[in-house]
Amino acid sequence: MPRYAPEPAQQHGAPRRTGVLLVNLGTPEAPTAAALRRYLKQFLWDPRVVEIPRPVWWLILNGIILRLRPAKSATKYAKVWMQDGSPLKVHTERQARLLKGWLGENGAAEIIVASAMRYGQPSIGGALDQFRRDGVERVLVVPLYPQYAASTTASVMDDVADWIKRSRNPPELRFIKHFHDHPGYIAALAASIGEHWAAHGRPDKLVMSFHGLPRRSLDLGDPYYCECQKTGRLVAEALGLDEKNYLITFQSRFGKAEWLQPYTQATLEKLGRDGTARVDIVCPGFVADCLETLEEIAMECKAAFLSSGGKEFNYIPCVNERPDWIAALRDLVTTHLAGWPLAAQADPEAEARASRAHSSLPSPTRNFSSRAS
Repeated sequence: MPRYAPEPAQQHGAPRRTGVLLVNLGTPEAPTAAALRRYLKQFLWDPRVVEIPRPVWWLILNGIILRLRPAKSATKYAKVWMQDGSPLKVHTERQARLLKGWLGENGAAEIIVASAMRYGQPSIGGALDQFRRDGVERVLVVPLYPQYAASTTASVMDDVADWIKRSRNPPELRFIKHFHDHPGYIAALAASIGEHWAAHGRPDKLVMSFHGLPRRSLDLGDPYYCECQKTGRLVAEALGLDEKNYLITFQSRFGKAEWLQPYTQATLEKLGRDGTARVDIVCPGFVADCLETLEEIAMECKAAFLSSGGKEFNYIPCVNERPDWIAALRDLVTTHLAGWPLAAQADPEAEARASRAHSSLPSPTRNFSSRAS
């Protein structure tokens, strides 16, 4: 097997393009146990996601989790599955198409925009391969995680690095590490909440729920917890909220170890028991609705709050395809593209000279033979 993947055929005079790759976490191909087993195997085997020693984790993953969890997860995915696929994939693809249009309105129509999933399809490697076939020489990778975590953003970097290791002629690369405090993103979040309140009135408490991580990640220096706190504080300030009006919580706990606290569901249950009548909840750690927002929050957590004595529970959707979020994404991407040509570049005369020089070179076989003789 060759060490490096084959390169596309050289096309002298072809324009050199810039590509933007939006990356989200991932999704199974279908809401079935078989598809979930493939997806979870890839996701949970990533050492960035689970830092347990490999031999021990292999036994747990293959002996227990992949036997029991796929069917349960498939049932949950079936509740939120859309006509065109999983919500996360559908919204991410729509965001890529809208970003392409907004970039075009700002004089960057020739930039190629694509989307990929860290786990599942379309893969990061597949998207980068297509970029190479399209003549892309510069790539901006945009992990769609507002807050940086080693288990998410750094895992995307790992996958891109693995692709580079297999490439003979990789493109120039840039990454966006985080955008937890980007003014446009904060404004879009605040606007989505404000619009909901304008239509339905204000709740007794706003809960901002972020995806959880093991508590150990904070102790080891992961900035995720701090960035979540900052996002929540900035959104609250934009809405003019006092500290008593909102809470920051963490959802999606997995396993028995301590995770970042307070836990979302436990907090909602306590609010219900304490007589809080209405709770509105938003998930500022996600830019696209997915299983964790539509099923875990909007269904499971709603049921937990109401069964604990709460009267009204409203889930406010992610920013998804909101125009103000796409505008913020455009501004974020444009800033990180600074210094790169925004239009495809080609120099026909220079390329023609290069082509003539290339054709005049002796073949490696003839060189080797002459030296050997």
